[in-house]
Amino acid sequence: MVWFVLAGMAALVVLAALWPLLRLSPAPKANGAASEAAFYKAQLEEIKRDVERGLLPQGEAESARAEAARRLIAASDASEPAPPAGRARLAAAALIAIGLPAIAFPLYARLGQPTMPDEPLASRKVAPQSNSEIEAAVAAVEARLAVKPDDGRGWAVIAPVYMKLERYSDAAHAYAEALRILGEDPLRRAAYGEALVAAAGGVVTDEARQQFDRALAEHPGQPQALFYVALAAEQDGKKADAIKDYQSLLADSPPEAPWRNLVNAHLAALTGAPAPTADAAIPDAQRPMIEGMVSKLATRLASSGGGVDDWSRLIRAYAVLHEADKAKAALASARKALAPDANAIASLDALARDLGLGDAN
Repeated sequence: MVWFVLAGMAALVVLAALWPLLRLSPAPKANGAASEAAFYKAQLEEIKRDVERGLLPQGEAESARAEAARRLIAASDASEPAPPAGRARLAAAALIAIGLPAIAFPLYARLGQPTMPDEPLASRKVAPQSNSEIEAAVAAVEARLAVKPDDGRGWAVIAPVYMKLERYSDAAHAYAEALRILGEDPLRRAAYGEALVAAAGGVVTDEARQQFDRALAEHPGQPQALFYVALAAEQDGKKADAIKDYQSLLADSPPEAPWRNLVNAHLAALTGAPAPTADAAIPDAQRPMIEGMVSKLATRLASSGGGVDDWSRLIRAYAVLHEADKAKAALASARKALAPDANAIASLDALARDLGLGDAN
């Protein structure tokens, strides 16, 4: 019985191998075009998810969706197969039809084990998903941009992909090129500023602040730019200005705005308000950047020290990130560094009680 099944399977395999040859054969550039098509399909799905999460305004989403769809159609057209030479095609078909069974059956008769039981599904290991496909697609778009560096839409499409891949410097360059070629766009300008902040490890540099100011000049109230203006004030030690800006942003944001948790986290670190609960966690997209900023603050305090406000900010930041062990370690370091100051120690003790870190020493 098994040989009848194998014969049927062999026939199907031969047919599957012959069908493209008897019909059409891929053009030389089909693989690259297919990679590009997969890339733009993924881009359309990413745009859909960003709209559902409220991270991308509808107008910008429609523009990005239309451009990605146009490029998907172009890439799909480029991957259409082209017919091979007739004589070579028939020779290859004959070789497959005769050669495949002639090789497969003797090999299976010698090496196969048809009576071996199947491996239970539960014991099979699933291989981790590889990033090779998306990397190949990105490489294809990069190659295209190398040939056509004035393709503004291409830069606009690949910039957010770079951000997702944490290639922040590349993302900043892509946004800058898109703005240069396509002209001013406040949403893209704010995204450019965010890429500059990410490339600087979470620090709002002067260059990034200029981008946010320009975005707000074109679109007053743009939430992404407003958040980073408040963050710049926080990093400059302008606590009152930062609190005011964060509170203003919250007041103007709808209840379902995805950035509310992030703003509340910063306010908690600045004002001593209760840290967000696990149900109101920091969005995954912003978490690496926040962790980078907290790491820089911890490094600065460890190397050059700081006042009780700086140490309290670090301890609260760890609490907001739900990293209790690091918060306790920072509390111990703060007590050691500020030991001569009784008022500072009292403030740290009160903070420890508020955050549930324990009273003491």
